[in-house]
Amino acid sequence: MESILNFFSNLSWWGWILIFLVLVAIRDIFLQRAHSITHNFPIVGHLRYWLESIGPEMRQYFVASNREELPFNRIERTWIYASAKRENNYKGFGTDRDIYEIQHVFINNAMFPFKLPENHPNKVDPDFIPCAKVMGAYNKRKKPYRPASIINVSAMSFGSLSAKAVESLNIGVKLAGGYHNTGEGGLSPYHKNGSDVIFHFGTGYFGVRNDDGTFSLEKLKQLVEEHPFIKAIEIKLSQGAKPGKGGVLPGAKISKEIAEIRGVPAGKDVLSPANHSAFNTVPELIDFIEMIAEETGLPVGIKAAIGKLDQWEELADAMLKTNKGPDFITIDGGEGGTGAAPPSFADHVSLPWVYGFSDVYKLLKRKGLTDRIVLIGSGKLGFPGKAAMAFAMGADCINVAREAMMSIGCIQAQICHTNRCPSGVATQNKWLQNGIKTNLKSVRLAQYFKTFRKEFLEITHAAGYEHPCQFKMSDIEINVDDHNLSKELNQAYNYEKTPVLFEGMQKLKDCVYLGSTKSK
Repeated sequence: MESILNFFSNLSWWGWILIFLVLVAIRDIFLQRAHSITHNFPIVGHLRYWLESIGPEMRQYFVASNREELPFNRIERTWIYASAKRENNYKGFGTDRDIYEIQHVFINNAMFPFKLPENHPNKVDPDFIPCAKVMGAYNKRKKPYRPASIINVSAMSFGSLSAKAVESLNIGVKLAGGYHNTGEGGLSPYHKNGSDVIFHFGTGYFGVRNDDGTFSLEKLKQLVEEHPFIKAIEIKLSQGAKPGKGGVLPGAKISKEIAEIRGVPAGKDVLSPANHSAFNTVPELIDFIEMIAEETGLPVGIKAAIGKLDQWEELADAMLKTNKGPDFITIDGGEGGTGAAPPSFADHVSLPWVYGFSDVYKLLKRKGLTDRIVLIGSGKLGFPGKAAMAFAMGADCINVAREAMMSIGCIQAQICHTNRCPSGVATQNKWLQNGIKTNLKSVRLAQYFKTFRKEFLEITHAAGYEHPCQFKMSDIEINVDDHNLSKELNQAYNYEKTPVLFEGMQKLKDCVYLGSTKSK
């Protein structure tokens, strides 16, 4: 025994490495049967799995071209990072886009750009762009709301995102003068840093649920009364990442804090069903909306990814018949992605934003309903050029999720569902969260929003307009082949956008329903 101890005590460092490799080889060959590669090629086989695990990162930085990656390519990510850091986000030597590719978007500029008159609001605040419509105005809600920014933070829950990420977004939105959608995880302490908030809930009714998982109107009323910064309520029917699919929140992820916020037992699995228990039909949905609006006084809207249109037709007919219904509708694209989902859902279920939005808009326009609803777009629209297309198609506001995440540090590692987000944005790991400095990241979110709005206004002025709501379908062209076959949006999607009532930016600035303390 003493000789064995002496042998090990006299081993050099490379001897210990050799022993470790021998033990790994023994384990690979004799003890494990799960992986044929490591069984047949002990030790070396592990290199294959390691290289596979870092493959996305290697391709992202060393293999893929600037315009090649999905969901966001390097040029898009770089623009967001530079805008958020207030760095030079220009590029030289012309575009590297293939401007002849199918579905490339062109914005038709005017011969003479819009010229700001003296004392114009944008002379003082070059990124001031409030929504041109007021949520709840048509239905005469007690507390109408005009979003002070046309770009806002989309629904992302505390639980999916880290506490520091949610807090950074909320403070940043306050600095930028927008609103922050809570996502369906309930109103957390991290949503209470001063920004306007849209309270969002889905089939799990987290934060406003009874013990049996059903919806509690009393809890919602109490929540709204105690938090006057809640400006509207959004009911999620479906989302772009996984429309029509419920989910299970594993008990291991439900900490005491998350349990208290969501109103669920700590440490136990919680089911979010695919269907709502509070309503099952279109008439019941309208009654549910009206009940919440009457009891809270707030505008109430719905969020959905788009597929079949028969029930949307039924909703539109019911709105015409009853003169009731949602004050706003958020259309989510199938390309949405902060919610983890099976590839079969993420890749194939629900339409991309441009198809889904155009289908619903055409239906609502045919029924004469577009004037009474604020339409919100959500689906990779966080870039001024794409936003111009969205407004030309009829959007009144846009919500951004992944773009907002990138502004506070997300690197598109695409492991949101593993709790190992390296930037600390989409994880509950306290160590990883420590990488987020709230006072810094909040400013970067605000700067991204301000840069976006400033550049969007510059594009708007270049097209000859004062506000993006004035964009028409004919102002945007989209490639279908060469220029002789390219189509303006109204020809490509077969409808004309309803003109939005707009009487000048000053009128919006003076509106009593304008949200955000920044703009008052």
